[in-house]
Amino acid sequence: MKSSFMREVRVEDAVGMQLGHDLTQIIPGQFKGRLFKAGHIITEEDIPRLLDIGKRHIYVMEIPVGFLHENEAAERMAKALAESQYIEKTEPYEGKVTLKSAIHGLIKVDPTLVHRVNQIEGLALATLTSNQVVRPGQPLAGVRPIPLIIEEEKIAAVEKLSHLPAITVKPFMKKKVGVVTTGSEVLTGRIKDKFGPAVREKLEQFDSELVEQRLVNDDLESIVQEIRYFLDRKVDMILVTGGMSVDPDDRTPGAIKASGARIVRYGTPMLPGSMLLIAYHGATPILGLPGCVMHDPFTSFDVFLPRILAGETIEEADITMIGYGGYYTC
Repeated sequence: MKSSFMREVRVEDAVGMQLGHDLTQIIPGQFKGRLFKAGHIITEEDIPRLLDIGKRHIYVMEIPVGFLHENEAAERMAKALAESQYIEKTEPYEGKVTLKSAIHGLIKVDPTLVHRVNQIEGLALATLTSNQVVRPGQPLAGVRPIPLIIEEEKIAAVEKLSHLPAITVKPFMKKKVGVVTTGSEVLTGRIKDKFGPAVREKLEQFDSELVEQRLVNDDLESIVQEIRYFLDRKVDMILVTGGMSVDPDDRTPGAIKASGARIVRYGTPMLPGSMLLIAYHGATPILGLPGCVMHDPFTSFDVFLPRILAGETIEEADITMIGYGGYYTC
């Protein structure tokens, strides 16, 4: 059904008027695509091209004061809602603008702002969830008004929301990481270390570097000594692998605490990876990694590692809230 803001006119009479909808051209075997997009102002030069695609009459828009065409509305929404440094915006197509990541980074979304936008009748904003790793060119969100013509005051209400932008992408920082691997069975060569290769591969995915791995017995003082060794080297992060279970010989949690680190939380509501420990010695993150990191493709470590490499400080609330949606295959 034709919009009340549209009027049918002869092509020859449409010069200077605004096209009300996309027009497609089809040249068999050569081309099929948009010849003119909605909102295009018709010129004298356009008339032969319109006649060539069989258009004798077209719909033009007559937008009253205080209203916007869907394409302009979508562009303004996208500009208001997304930061511009690391997010690319597509040209509007049928009233929709897609937001795409320009980098390998971490998407941050403010769900409160997303809900507030969608509470405005006639507007639609759909996003990825926050804290996902995204790649260059990956779609992050789509915005559009629902009607062809919408009140400008509704778009202005989006632009006036506090705490904008609602969608950002944070770049990853190159970090130098030290690894302390505990366990007499590894130190004596009885079993082959699998933590080092697994951790190295994960770090390299974010362009960070495992600078050194040191092997140590399950002895509290020895583990503390190795943690302090890496603190003296001023690495950006320390990972202590092994010794995270409840066995009496597992000393890692106590050693991390004894090193002077502030324990954020020992244990996460996520499976696999519930025995993860996150702590800080000053600004340096120290993580105790559970055994599942060696063999499971995605654990709680994979949730928090990108956030730390994006420069975030993990707090207890960040850990406790991942239980909702935090069950994976074990």
